[in-house]
Amino acid sequence: MKNLVRMKLEAQEVVTGPFVGINSPDMVEILGLSGFDLCVIDTEHGPMDPESIQPLIRAAELSGMTPVVRVPRAEPVEILKVLDVGAHCIHVPQVNSPETARVVARAARYHPAGMRGVAVPRALSYGLRPLGEALEEANREVMVIVHCENVSGLDRIDEIAAVEGVDMVFVGPYDLSQSLGVPGEIFHPSMVKAVARALEAIKRAGKPAGIFVTSPEEAERRIGEGFRYIGYSVDSLIFGKACREIVSTLKSRRQDT
Repeated sequence: MKNLVRMKLEAQEVVTGPFVGINSPDMVEILGLSGFDLCVIDTEHGPMDPESIQPLIRAAELSGMTPVVRVPRAEPVEILKVLDVGAHCIHVPQVNSPETARVVARAARYHPAGMRGVAVPRALSYGLRPLGEALEEANREVMVIVHCENVSGLDRIDEIAAVEGVDMVFVGPYDLSQSLGVPGEIFHPSMVKAVARALEAIKRAGKPAGIFVTSPEEAERRIGEGFRYIGYSVDSLIFGKACREIVSTLKSRRQDT
C-alpha cells in the first residue's frame, strides 16, 4: 500500500475526487484515468458491502487513484471489514464526540496504535508478506477521516480534531445544514459561521480539512477558504449532468436547423 492522498496532503497539495455509489469497476476506472486523486466508495448511502466494493478498490488502485471507503457507522467491525478488503482511507460519518473519534482511530490501526483485528486478508497481501512488515505499513499508510456533520459534533470539534489517530476532519455541509435547521442551504449565514468554526478548529489541530462540493466554482471557493481535500459531487450526478448537457445541446441544435 502506498497512500497517495496522504503523500499529497503532507506535501500541502489539494486532492479531489467524487463519491461513488454505482457498483461499477468500469466507472471507477474511468474516474481514475480521468485524473481524480481519489474516490470515496460509499457504503453508508448505498447498497454496497465489503464484498461488492473489493473490485472497485482494485479498479481505483489500477487506475492510479486512492480508494477511500465511507463506512455506514462508527463501529469497529464496519471499519475492520472495509480496511481488510483494501481501503487506503476511511470516512466515518457522525463522529460527534472525542470518545467516538478515539474508538474509530483505534479500530483502524494495529497494536501499539490500536486494536484492529489481525488476520491475513487482501490488505495484508493474503499473508504472503512478513506479518510485522505488513502491520507496520498499514499503521503508517491508512488514513482516518471523521465527519463533522452535526451540531453536537460541531460543539466538540476542537476535542475531536485533536484526537491522536484522526488524520483529517471532513465537513459534511448537507447533513450539517439539516442539523442547523436549514436543510440544503449550505451558504446560509448560520452555515457559513459553522463551517468557518470547524475549519479553524481543524487548522488549530494541525490537520487537513475536507468538504463536499458539487461544482468547480464551489470547489474553488472552498480551496480558497483553506480546505485541501475536496469531495467532488457523486458519480451518478456527474454522469447525469453530462448526459443532460449533451441532450440539451442536441435538442437546441435541432431546433435551430
